[in-house]
Amino acid sequence: MEEKIKLLQDCRVLDFTNETGFLCGKILGDLGADVIKVEKPGGDESRKLGSFYQDIPDPEKNLYWFSYNHNKRGITLNIETEAGKEILLKLVEKTDIFLETFPPGYLKKLGLDYAALSKINPQLIMTSITPFGQSGPYKDYQGSDLVLTAMSGFMSVLGDADKPPVRPTLPQSYVWIGMHAAEGTLMAYYHRGMTGEGQHVDVSGQAGVTWALSIAPSFYDLNRELPTRAGSFITGRSITGAILRAVYPCKDGYLAYIIYGGPAGIRTNKRLVEWMDSKGMAPDYLKNKDWSKFDIATVTQEEIDQLEQAYMKFFKMVTKEEFFKYVLENDMLGYPLATAKELLEDEQLKARGLWQEVEHEELGTTITYPAFSTKFSSIACGFWRRAPLIGEHNEEVYGEIGLNNSDILRLKKADVI
Repeated sequence: MEEKIKLLQDCRVLDFTNETGFLCGKILGDLGADVIKVEKPGGDESRKLGSFYQDIPDPEKNLYWFSYNHNKRGITLNIETEAGKEILLKLVEKTDIFLETFPPGYLKKLGLDYAALSKINPQLIMTSITPFGQSGPYKDYQGSDLVLTAMSGFMSVLGDADKPPVRPTLPQSYVWIGMHAAEGTLMAYYHRGMTGEGQHVDVSGQAGVTWALSIAPSFYDLNRELPTRAGSFITGRSITGAILRAVYPCKDGYLAYIIYGGPAGIRTNKRLVEWMDSKGMAPDYLKNKDWSKFDIATVTQEEIDQLEQAYMKFFKMVTKEEFFKYVLENDMLGYPLATAKELLEDEQLKARGLWQEVEHEELGTTITYPAFSTKFSSIACGFWRRAPLIGEHNEEVYGEIGLNNSDILRLKKADVI
């Protein structure tokens, strides 16, 4: 078999991002780029975020850092010093992509913005990731995950109808932003391959997270009506305004089952009733129901409630494994809800090699990571190295631009690196 190549094997990336852009650099690293994560002397502030390995609050044992900064080398550099600026300019000469999450105007004040750096390296691609982008009335506003989740509209559809909006407990907005930043960066890199031109990629966090809204914008566009929060229920399927349950408790967890119409829905509903009847749990109104006349678009809330009440009692007697086996054998619609533990044990994910044991020699152990989810027939895409320790590759990277050990020691004493 022909050996696979790393798609970005000749690409060097300087990663000056905070948690908003960590994933962008990680994706480029997964694709084979030489990503150099740059921290301030002493380490990045995000190293203080939890959780920590064995609950030890040590910046070198930060699981969040491990998750989003593997496949990167790590250096420290203070670009607010004159010596730090000079070093950065030398690094930029051999850099293809520059990732940054500084506030708009910060790099310009230092003389290190895209206009300045592109004079040194005209092929440079700079990707700037900020809460609201480099232009517009909000460009100077700061924005955390909570801010971006709220101002993108994402929070408006999360939660129960009779309660205030909520946000996901993990900073999900940063994942959306990182994906879009990587997409834009790769498009610019492809364009450079065709034209030889570098460019500035401007990523707005607010705009990026709006994609998480799914159909909400188009729902409003068509109906001139705001979609409502429904928790674990589904709205908009019926012109009567009926809401449908999407998640049911079962014997050992939860499962997803939605009452559908159409051929697939009719088949699913009919076979579920047959299963219930075999266990003596199908009410007469279900056994006698003519599913060929069932129309989800015109169903009433009263009818939905009656169906769901019967299903609720039955599902509480069924395990997730029993449910999944039955729906597969009977060509039905329905899905068990996997827990984190079950994902690690899932035979399908194991067969695709999603989970990978990575050695952390500094911890004296291995940690299980998810590998890149996409497989390529001729491109190598994987886990090349764990996340760097603070300044772990200073000697290696700075040696590549001509600095020796005595230079590095002097610069460290001066708080430059």
